Amino acid sequence: MMDRKKLKNPLFLLAMLLLFMISIVTYRRGLPVINHNNKPSRVKVGLSMATLQEERWKRDQYYLKEKITECGGELISLSANNDHNLQVKQVEYLINKKVDVLIIIPQDLNRAAEAVEIAKKAGIKVISYDRLIQNADLDLYISFDSIKVGELMAKRLTEEVPSGRYVIVNGPRTDHNCYLINQGYRNVLTPFLEKHKIEIVYEKWAEDWLPEKAYATISRLLLDNVDFDAVLAANDGLASGVIEALSEWRLAGKIPVTGHDADLSACQRIIEGTQLMTVYKPIRKLAYRAGELAMLLAKNQEISTNSPAVYNGKNYIPAEIITPISIDQSNINIIIEDEFHKPEDIYRNLPYDARQF
Repeated sequence: MMDRKKLKNPLFLLAMLLLFMISIVTYRRGLPVINHNNKPSRVKVGLSMATLQEERWKRDQYYLKEKITECGGELISLSANNDHNLQVKQVEYLINKKVDVLIIIPQDLNRAAEAVEIAKKAGIKVISYDRLIQNADLDLYISFDSIKVGELMAKRLTEEVPSGRYVIVNGPRTDHNCYLINQGYRNVLTPFLEKHKIEIVYEKWAEDWLPEKAYATISRLLLDNVDFDAVLAANDGLASGVIEALSEWRLAGKIPVTGHDADLSACQRIIEGTQLMTVYKPIRKLAYRAGELAMLLAKNQEISTNSPAVYNGKNYIPAEIITPISIDQSNINIIIEDEFHKPEDIYRNLPYDARQF
């Protein structure tokens, strides 16, 4: 038993207090330090989509989510239904959700710079996906070679119709890719135009890639008795509108029509003979690569790209560019072998023994 005199001694009590405090510090130093402010957090990637109107965008969304999840991240995706103002609001929402990097498929190539600026002020890195945003401070542009897309369409059409009267139905002026596709057309058509083998009798820019705009254009030309031999339609959705109008005049399959995106309905039309060709863009390859690069950017890691930087009116943007493939009846198996579409879906209206796969 401790001496009661010692317990009453102030110096003794002070010494005991010091020993107690030292023992507590020593014990705490032996324990692992847990810092609740530095918990490893899951990378969040925001995806702002202009639309899910076309079949292909659903695939982009799916493959992006698949790759980002595989890399340990989380994808938060929103679609603006071709409404620029809504897209800006959705970008603000994604910023408030604390995304680490933002992937934008812009509805408007120029006005989307507003959304980029908002994200950059919040310290968020931005990837322009498949459509180049103009005059914006981007961290990456990833897309297919859209000039090549136009060249492939025009090349196949000039093989089929080397001389004649052409109609061109472009996509919307708000999409930078439409200008690149049109440039691809001109690269191929110019020698034919200069030799007066081909004449462009009408050219239209279709708002928001709407098939009904293409339908209305062709219907009006036919009603006005405008003679034409071939149609360069800038994607499969527009091609569907063109072919619907032609079918009403029993001209489907008689006037060759191009497209691109390799939509299932387009592949079916190619087999049926109402659409000449499409351009296949390996979307899985594009989306997977975008997902990988997004994760690297989110972690502030260095990225490498396969193409020269692309100028967007403000900066030279690091660019990853993927090559598209021309598809017609002769090589539609490429799409099947790549598991883009199932053969039984493409050849739905043919007997089994007539299918070439």
